[in-house]
Amino acid sequence: MARKKEFDRDEVLEKAMETFWCQGYEATSVQDLVEQMGINRGSLYDTFGDKRALFLAAIAHYNETAFAEAIAQLEAPGASKQAIVDYFQNFIECATSDKQRRGCLMTNSAVELAPHDQNTASCITTHLQRLENAFYHVLVNASEKGEISSRQDLRALARFLTCVLQGLHVMCKVKPSALQDITDVVIAVLE
Repeated sequence: MARKKEFDRDEVLEKAMETFWCQGYEATSVQDLVEQMGINRGSLYDTFGDKRALFLAAIAHYNETAFAEAIAQLEAPGASKQAIVDYFQNFIECATSDKQRRGCLMTNSAVELAPHDQNTASCITTHLQRLENAFYHVLVNASEKGEISSRQDLRALARFLTCVLQGLHVMCKVKPSALQDITDVVIAVLE
């Protein structure tokens, strides 16, 4: 008779996500994972498969939780220019208060793994497309309300915002003092 699992899958997945986020994929050992997750190796393998499968589950969990919460204001039906301003300001507050300077799990994974791992690259592409679409949604609303110039290519501007945000995730790891200056330029571009 199979033994009943004595842990909450989402709770241990959250712990795995945090471990990968802080250490990166390559630097995280299975031993690190079992210690941080509070489960044994057998439970890790039985529940998630191997380290790679656990990592892919962790980045999916990140997209469904932390990322979904972060972009909810951008995806709201009536979101407009202020939602973008607030999003970038909230990012700065979170990034500068993160003493570990973790950055973004997806950005970190893109740099570390995407060039040679197609599954990770695919997950990150989907993630970035959702972010771009959220920015585009807000820009369309803002344009319709006359908050930004209707002469701008809104899709290109959404891609620009997505790119800048990824750069900010890298900058917060090495020079968080520059985040506000960069964000001020982003907001000026929206004028």
